[in-house]
Amino acid sequence: MILGIAKKLIYSSFLFINFIHPSKSAEFKDIIKSDYNGTTKLSWSELTNRKTLFNNSNLPFSRFHDIYIDKKLLKKYSESLIAVTSEKQSEIIIQSDQQSEVDGVIYAEGNVIVESQGKILKADNLIYNKTLKTIRAKGNILLVLGEQIFESSELEYSFLDEKGYLKDVKGLVNSNNLIDDLSSNFNSSDFNTIESSLEFKKEKVLHTPAEVQNWLFFADKITIDGEKWKSKKAVFSNDLLESKQVKIVINSLEVIPDAERLRFKSSLNYLIFDEKVSIPFWVGDRTLNKSGGIYNFDNRWNVGYENLEKDGYFIGRKFNPIEISDNFVFNLEPQFLIQRSLKGYTKSFVKRAESITSDRVKRNTSFEDYFALKSQLKGGINNWDLEIEKNVNSFDFGKFSDAFRLKTKLSKEINFLDSIWNKSFYGIYRERIWNGSLGESEIYSGYGAKLQKENAWVVNGINKREILSLGLADITAEALNTKNLETHIKSNLFYALDQRFPVSVEYPKNKFVDISYKYIPEPITKGLVINTRLEASYSLYENGDHQDYLGIGIGPELTLGNFKNKTFDYTRVSFFPFYRFNSGESAFKFDQNNDNFTLGINFDQQLFGPVILKSFATLNLTNDSDKYGEFINSQISLNWKKRTYEFGIYFQPHNQSGGINFSLFGFK
Repeated sequence: MILGIAKKLIYSSFLFINFIHPSKSAEFKDIIKSDYNGTTKLSWSELTNRKTLFNNSNLPFSRFHDIYIDKKLLKKYSESLIAVTSEKQSEIIIQSDQQSEVDGVIYAEGNVIVESQGKILKADNLIYNKTLKTIRAKGNILLVLGEQIFESSELEYSFLDEKGYLKDVKGLVNSNNLIDDLSSNFNSSDFNTIESSLEFKKEKVLHTPAEVQNWLFFADKITIDGEKWKSKKAVFSNDLLESKQVKIVINSLEVIPDAERLRFKSSLNYLIFDEKVSIPFWVGDRTLNKSGGIYNFDNRWNVGYENLEKDGYFIGRKFNPIEISDNFVFNLEPQFLIQRSLKGYTKSFVKRAESITSDRVKRNTSFEDYFALKSQLKGGINNWDLEIEKNVNSFDFGKFSDAFRLKTKLSKEINFLDSIWNKSFYGIYRERIWNGSLGESEIYSGYGAKLQKENAWVVNGINKREILSLGLADITAEALNTKNLETHIKSNLFYALDQRFPVSVEYPKNKFVDISYKYIPEPITKGLVINTRLEASYSLYENGDHQDYLGIGIGPELTLGNFKNKTFDYTRVSFFPFYRFNSGESAFKFDQNNDNFTLGINFDQQLFGPVILKSFATLNLTNDSDKYGEFINSQISLNWKKRTYEFGIYFQPHNQSGGINFSLFGFK
């Protein structure tokens, strides 16, 4: 019975927990042989609500930790229920304070627990019709499975019609484990997990770098119709403390189970910041697969600045991802080149019939030049990950060979010499490379293989990170000293070791944050550290050329402030001199070791509230360089930074490009 609801609801059922003190339980159960055929029907008749230890209607959206759990009763139920279901998977077990049966209809009141095929439902009151296969529950409904937690005030479902609904739904969803949790059977070990997770107070949270795993979720009503469940409006938030800083409002949400995936559909949606600013966006069709991967709820509209390739500002809109097969997804983003269309000319291409290494010239534009296209194909082949990226910066066929860009990569992780390595094969057509003081260079075409290992560890408070890679490639690119294209096979060995030595550091007492942290996802580690880098590289070319270098860098990094006050409460500044001892010469321009001595500079400063200025640059200090004393690599950005998200506008003067950054921060 419960298993059937789960499949229609969100792929499985969940565990309910709201137990009261064991002395108030009648502790009897009714075991009914089930002839469940996958269908039901529901309607609600009022039952007297018994007094419970908390009122679900008063439970704040973000405070799932206030649920009371009696550990002894939890343990007792876990042992008895699991023992029965392991032997009799077709049985339905109903436990409650009071229970009666009239004409094949079971009425259960007070601390109702329904268990079937390893699934558990908890509610205040429940009616189960054994003949019609209907279930009706009301009051403090709690569904938990693994790391997924759901609350509801009322549930009705018909297994015959495969229709029903839930009201006042609230949830805490972990997207990484959603499919596994929803498709797995309940076992006794889940009680310990649930017990600990619900007792952990969300008055403070821990940042999960690089990914958003946990989402708060609520909807006024969810309707179930066959294999679909729908909601007119559902709200998601990564803010587990307040749910106010950022919300994602999904309109006309529709979720469809499909094998080992969940498919999501919606209409126009809104990204709401601090309950004041709303930005419309489209989610369209999205898929959550068993591995936990989900295509991000990102804005379909993209505004950027790219002077060398697109002549300035452009706007793009991403289409819905196209599923070519179960393993491959195709992403498409047409772009309109605003500044090129307004200028009426372009400086992004060489003269007609000239070599691709020639200087770009001013050329007249046609209607076809005002459009560009970016596409990406991603998927898996056995244990390999395949990614193909294409860029077209003009649809004028006379410029097409200069406007087309292509990159492919096939990679997987392997065990080699008792370590995890990333093995990859790649192909390139027309890739632009920025090489310090030598400026822009271009690879016409190339293909090759690479084997790379990365390690990170801590010794006596010293953070260490190393990279070791080996590569072999066949490349056609601009020669070092001429504008001609040359083709050579290149082999390369590279090693780097980065270390951070604490000198005078004040570590936070813990990594948790509460609502007093308005601007940052985790506490600031303040003080002075010394950064070092040891780098070595050797490259050999088919024509006999070779180049190698040994690089050494050391410099201070100072961090001040807590980023909690409104003005100038955070500063980070670092200087990093780096010197290379060079030998030999490359056959190409794009990888020539030309800048022997550089100074890296980073400066971040909170200005007011969430407004922060971020910048980094590389200053060329090579004595015999034509670009001595100039910044050969730089970026400056102005960001709006909050605990749960960060929005910024950036510009890179060295290659005249820029754009907009937006990030969501995850917590647990």
